[in-house]
Amino acid sequence: MGTRSRVAVMHGDVCKSVYCHYDGYLDYTGRILLAHYDSTAANMLIARGDNSGVKETLEGMNFYEDREAEGEEVNEFLASTPWTIAHSFEEFLEQVEGCFGEYYYVMRDGVWYAGCVYETEGLIKNGLVALKDAIAAIEAADVA
Repeated sequence: MGTRSRVAVMHGDVCKSVYCHYDGYLDYTGRILLAHYDSTAANMLIARGDNSGVKETLEGMNFYEDREAEGEEVNEFLASTPWTIAHSFEEFLEQVEGCFGEYYYVMRDGVWYAGCVYETEGLIKNGLVALKDAIAAIEAADVA
């Protein structure tokens, strides 16, 4: 079972996002997004669609559309979706819960934010925290 997440780019109230199946937790996906994905790279990730999990480069990722293009049989749940659009943050949260996501990441105005569907160190349930602050909080908790 993977730690599912959604990664999104938000323009105004519109949120375009993709499903990520594995390693969606803050200490992995959050760190990778913060270190390796600026606004341009975030938009490119979203354009590629649903995937197995975020990696340091897009080339290292397993996008479901690639599996289909190579003729691999992909079950209905994993069938490629280029991205999903939400017209409000609340609708985006419904999409996170709809894919059984636990964590979510949103690039807005060039800044990464993160949240979780339950209370956890550094994050607000169903809210957004600057990703760099969330990672700093888990690092401080590890030291304490």
